[in-house]
Order: sequence, then structure tokens, then C-alpha cells
Amino acid sequence: MLETLDAAAVRRWCASGLAALQRHQGEIDDLNVYPVPDGDTGTNLVLTLTSAQQALAMDLETLPDDGHTPHGHALRLMARGALLGARGNSGVILSQILRGFADALAAAPAVRGRQLAAALADATTAAYAAVAHPVEGTLLSVVAAAARAAERADTDDLRTVARAAAGEATRALARTPEQLPVLARAGVVDAGGRGLCLLLDALVEVVTGESAPQPAPAPPAARPPATAVRETGSSAYAYEVQYLLDATDEAVTRLRGELDGLGDSLVIVGDGGPGGGTWNVHVHVNDVGAAVEAGVVAGRPHRITVTRFADQVAPAAPLPAPLPDGRAAVVVATGAGIAELFGAEGATVVPANPSTGELLDAIRATGAARVVVLPNDPNTQSVASAAAREAHRLGVKVSVVPTRSPVQALAALAVRDPKRRFEDDVIAMAEAAGACRYAEVCHASREALTVAGPCRPGDVLALVEGEVHLIGADLLDTCTAVVDRMLGGGGELVTLLCGADAPAGLADRVREHVERSWPFVEVQAYEGGQPHYPLLVGVE
Repeated sequence: MLETLDAAAVRRWCASGLAALQRHQGEIDDLNVYPVPDGDTGTNLVLTLTSAQQALAMDLETLPDDGHTPHGHALRLMARGALLGARGNSGVILSQILRGFADALAAAPAVRGRQLAAALADATTAAYAAVAHPVEGTLLSVVAAAARAAERADTDDLRTVARAAAGEATRALARTPEQLPVLARAGVVDAGGRGLCLLLDALVEVVTGESAPQPAPAPPAARPPATAVRETGSSAYAYEVQYLLDATDEAVTRLRGELDGLGDSLVIVGDGGPGGGTWNVHVHVNDVGAAVEAGVVAGRPHRITVTRFADQVAPAAPLPAPLPDGRAAVVVATGAGIAELFGAEGATVVPANPSTGELLDAIRATGAARVVVLPNDPNTQSVASAAAREAHRLGVKVSVVPTRSPVQALAALAVRDPKRRFEDDVIAMAEAAGACRYAEVCHASREALTVAGPCRPGDVLALVEGEVHLIGADLLDTCTAVVDRMLGGGGELVTLLCGADAPAGLADRVREHVERSWPFVEVQAYEGGQPHYPLLVGVE
């Protein structure tokens, strides 16, 4: 049993929490309020905490766990790792909870009950601040309830406060369907809140010793890593080398010159630490050994990754150079056809469900001083905002246009004009995206009660602006019906993006229907290649 939370306990908590999330990953993924086949909260939480665990594990390689490591150091590493690995809204909110926790406890001489309660209060504040429009009945409600229970415990006994927080979190999770009607309709509790309960239970285990957590090295990612893309540079160089480097400013200045002579696409950015700090090094070379050795001479390289471009699947769309005035656009996309469309519009394409770190890497790789980010998914908007905040610290001005579908991003990119001021251009893009109504057609993955009525697995669902509007049995009939419903509200242009599983000729038949029923409406159809959704529709 622990009287105070030390660095070793922080590491055990992270490892135990990650193991719990892995065990329940599928269960949390299934807590999806819509019967569509892409609920991934459990996966996002696992990937986020995996990044936190990796940050702690790398630190342990050079800083022995001898009982003298400050708890604040470990907490900050855990929070920073979670931020850079955050995926989805749930991952971003979790990273902010950990950041609030770390900020509150970093300077505390000891972490006992009242300090833990204060940290949970700060974590709650940070979590709410991370969400533009907080909604009760979510992870936010669960962390707030845990913080209130910890404060009511009013004791320095760490075990009592940890148990009180975890217990109230579980009760708050059970109340989430009462707070959020969409959860009640689906018959589930909040997925992110369920993940937080597992983490607080893991903290209780570590503090009380009631079970024996087994710290383990960070597992491999729960999904295949993103395909490496030759974002810039000459095809004469066969390898991409990346690593983090602890070094002084002077050493990095010398490293820049050496790596510049070895290859191209050189990017070195730091965290602004006094006299040096941690740097992210990226370069394309043929001599991998020389690139890594140069890092060893400069300081301490770690998290080294080497990618051979010839081993990678050809990218759907290369990362283009920024516009002449130093602007660029970064777009999140899934599907080779969609990525190609964005590439043709001069945008840098990032695979779907990126982490904060992956988006930040893409922003930096553009080499532009002003970047607009189009997330194309409500679940990626928080990640994009977090990446934008990190980019601002590196001197890059980033604006996020809150697109919720690829068709909105196409509308936004179509009006981009480098002759306008950047701020005016962002406003024009946001207006174009907002004027584009969007729909998605898919097959129901499970039985559910929707606002359009009950559905069963295999039913065809048409979602307009994220809400189920139609339930059908035939894919083509449902596609034409949803287009008719959208055009009933007006529109001059229909954009169709066919998915990877769409039957042959689907777009042509929908186009023919529009031409017959709406003769003055223009139709543009493309092979999008997106999974899960046979058809995406945009109406402008």
C-alpha cells in the first residue's frame, strides 16, 4: 500500500491502465451510439495510452527507477506521450486529463489524498477546456464526478481518495444514458467514460496493492502503422530516417549541416528547452548508418525509425510543396480515390484516424508558415485542434476548418485563393464547407433504435449530417432517396464519392436518377475508395 504516489507508481499505473484498456478494447469499441461500422473509442484510447507508456519506457532506459526520480517528471512524460499519440476525441480528452493531472502535481512535494483530489479537479478543468461545446453524459461527466467525490473525501489518505474517485466514476458512468438521450436510445453507456473508469480502477490497484499489476513493455499498435509517404524530396534517396534527439542548440546546428550533406527533406524542430532540449529529426538518405551516427555524435537519439520507400505501398497522393506565399493545406482522408482528389487540389493527405503527432508531422513537413487543416471527421477535430496548438509553439500558424466529411473538404479546397489574406481565405473555406450538406450511406452493423425507427444488421442506412434519416432494404433505392431528400431543400451541385464496397455502376445509376428527376442539377461522381460507406453525398 502506498502513502504517496511516486514515479515508480506512475509507471505502474500507466502499464496497468494500458493492460486494462487492451483487455476491454473490443467492449469499448462496441459501445457505439450509432449502428455504423466505425466505432473505435477503445482502439483510440489504447493507442493514446500506448504512446504515454512508450514515453515512460524510453525515459526508463536512461533514468533508472532508483526511487529518486520525481513523480512530476514521470507524470509530465506520461501526459506528453499521450498528447502526441492522442487519437480521436476520446484520446485528446484523455491526454488533457493527464496534462491537468501532471500540471497540478508536478510541483507538489508529495502526492497524498488531498493532492490527488486537487489534481482530479484540475484534470476536469483541462478536459472541459479541450472541448468547444461540452456535453454531459460523456467522459467529461465521469471525470467531473470522480473529482467531486475525491474532494468530498476530505482526507490525506491516498487510498481513501483513490477509491472514492473510482467508485463515483463507475456510478457516474451508469448515469450517462440518463444525461444523453442518444446513449439511452442505443442502450449503452459512454465509451470514453468506460475507459476512464478502467484507468481509475488501475490507479486504485496500484495505490492499494489489492491486485498485482504486471508492468509490461508497450505493445505494438492495435492497427497497422500508417503507410510511409515520400512527402518531399528527390527519389534519389531510398530511406526515411526519423528520431528524437536530446542535444544542445550548438550540437544541433552542426547536425543540420551534416545531415544536409547526406540527403534531403531535412526537418529538425525542438521543444524550446533552455540551451537545447528534445528535437525531432527527419531526413531522407541512402546511408542510414551515417544519419543515425550523426545523431549519436550530437546527443542522445531515441525512438529511431527507418523506412525503406520501396517497401511501402505507393501513396495515394504525394505531399505537395506549399503555395508560393508559404501556405499549405493538410487533409485527413481514407480511400485512395479521395486522397488522389485532395492531392490534385494541392493538399497534403494524412491517413484517417491520425494521432496528434502524425498531424503535427504532416504540418511541419509542408514547410509552410501558414497551414489550414481539414479533419473531415467529427472525431478528428479535437486531434486537429491539439496539433494546431502544438504547431503554434513551433512558429507555424494553423487554422482548422471543421469539415465533417470529405465532400465538405472538396468544397472548401475549391474556393482556396492564395491572393486573399490567409485569414480571409480560411473564412471563405469554412463558409464553403458549411454550405455543403453531406450524407453517408452504409449498412447497419447492429440492431439499434434510431430517430428514423428501429434497424437491424444489414439494413441500409442513410445518415444526413450525422443523423439517420432513412432505413431501407435496397442500396440503390436508399441512395436515390437520400439525394432526393437533400435536393428537396435546394442545391445546384451533387458530389458522389463511391466506396470500396460499392457495387459496379452505383454512381452512374444515381447520376441517371438525378438527371431525370432534377434536370438543372449538376452531378460530379468519383471513385473514393473509402471503407464502410458505399456512397458519400455532398449537395451545394
